[in-house]
Amino acid sequence: MLVPKDSWKAKAEKKTSETLAKIAPEWRLSEIELAKAAKQRDLTGAFFDHYLEAQEIDIIRQDATCIVGKVQRGELSAMETTLAFCKAAAIAHQINNCLHEIFFSQAIERAKELDEYYKEKGKTMGPLHGLPISLKDQFHVEGNDTTMGYIGWIDTYEGRKDKELIHKVNSQVVSELLSLGAVLYCKTSLPQTLLLGETVNNLIGQTLNPNNQNLSCGGSSGGEGALQALRGSVVGFGTDIGGSLRIPAAFNGIFSLKPTHTRLSYRDVANVIPGETTYASTVGVMGTSLEAIHLVFRSIVLTQPWLRDPNVVPMPWREDRVEETISRAAGDGKANDNKPLKLGILWTDGVVTPQPPIARGLRLVVDAVKSVGHQVVEWKPPDQQTAKRVHLAFLKADGGHDIHRQLDLSGEPLVAPLRETFRLKDPMSLLTYQSLTIEGRDYEAKYSDYWNSTADDDGQLVDAVIMPVAPHAAVIPGKFYHTAYTEVINLMDYSVVVIPVTKANKSIDKADPNYTPLNDVDAKNWKAYDAEIYDGAPVGVQIVARKFEEEKIWAIGKIVHGILKTAGIQ
Repeated sequence: MLVPKDSWKAKAEKKTSETLAKIAPEWRLSEIELAKAAKQRDLTGAFFDHYLEAQEIDIIRQDATCIVGKVQRGELSAMETTLAFCKAAAIAHQINNCLHEIFFSQAIERAKELDEYYKEKGKTMGPLHGLPISLKDQFHVEGNDTTMGYIGWIDTYEGRKDKELIHKVNSQVVSELLSLGAVLYCKTSLPQTLLLGETVNNLIGQTLNPNNQNLSCGGSSGGEGALQALRGSVVGFGTDIGGSLRIPAAFNGIFSLKPTHTRLSYRDVANVIPGETTYASTVGVMGTSLEAIHLVFRSIVLTQPWLRDPNVVPMPWREDRVEETISRAAGDGKANDNKPLKLGILWTDGVVTPQPPIARGLRLVVDAVKSVGHQVVEWKPPDQQTAKRVHLAFLKADGGHDIHRQLDLSGEPLVAPLRETFRLKDPMSLLTYQSLTIEGRDYEAKYSDYWNSTADDDGQLVDAVIMPVAPHAAVIPGKFYHTAYTEVINLMDYSVVVIPVTKANKSIDKADPNYTPLNDVDAKNWKAYDAEIYDGAPVGVQIVARKFEEEKIWAIGKIVHGILKTAGIQ
């Protein structure tokens, strides 16, 4: 049965109107206020706070660990916390278009239950008691839609009209968070198909960067990054198959942890091309602090998720590895003379050279780390173009059939940035698929051998590698030409933390007029740099460790970020 081509627009408008209607009247902004926000370059900080009361500002500006501590001591109720974050999220969505699903009433009922539990038992339900946590719109939450940006998924279960499933499923991660006492209150925007480094779909349009509305918030966990930049959330969950946690974290000036993909459960989480598991998507955490990420990630792992999801590796949280790594630096980050950190630095992948703000951010990190006694060595791995080519081939292996099957449910078209990449084609042959699998396997082995070779000179392996997340700070919409800096790491399935470093500065980050581009893509990226437009955009870096080194890379991220703070950079 053919779907009328224009009907998807009506469905999208109806859905977005229903979402806005879930915002309490007293939290709705006037047309004048919305117009003022649209003209504002930076929506964060003081501009955002003027919509809130002093007590609400005090709550949303606290770290997640501080919030749960106050709730545990009875200094703050789950209800007070929930109302503050629901209001902040409501404001964030109205001025930044960053939510797909709003379930504030559900959250308020949950907060009420948690406060009653605390009053009756004199203790909290778990380590996340009363902590509001946001979710990328891939996670199923009972009672709510999961559209994943597809119009045809509205009021369905992943496009299926199965009454036994529609609005009746919780993703395993969601059930685990609820068991730990968390409050869930909204789901954040993402790009159509998930396979885009920006956030745009036919449901709500585009989500921009609240730090600088000239730029994109990144993708695919873009709405999550934008919401946290505005403090409508302090911690949330996203996914990453090619950079989808790391790109929005770096673009929005927050933190993220991308684990090896079998560390957290993907059970009952919606996905694009779900049958492609050779280079699988991973569930990870984004937060406004590393402490928030530690709290939530550790709490989830302590529930033993492998008992409920056989695809999760049975690996408990190893706090001893955190402590061992942290012990390699003093409180101010100064190296332990017995075993300083040994970090690699990848300045460029040799294909697309980072623009001036990213190059400066890398230098700031390297100089700060070296100044306190840690070792930094040049990182020159096997040609990363191979990994990029293999990884992208797997994302396109089905010829776009899964994507077009979802689009055909409503008749909606592919959004403009994806029309050429995912136009319908014949699927890749099995023999080609298997050949690429071998090529990817061999590249992983070469990369591992290279990493092992870093101990040849001094007997110490490189602990982690500092590298760009993208060749630009955030990105001018439509000008994200090179995603290899993150995609390559997905092929290895390594553990990665992203930390903010600085902000683009038009007075410092000048383009070199004599720069000779390496190739056509590099030329496009260099031409796209405009110091005035990028001014104020967050600059972050990713720090990469090997598989299943989540504890170690989190601790290294904490050391490096602490060094930057001590040096006055952060």
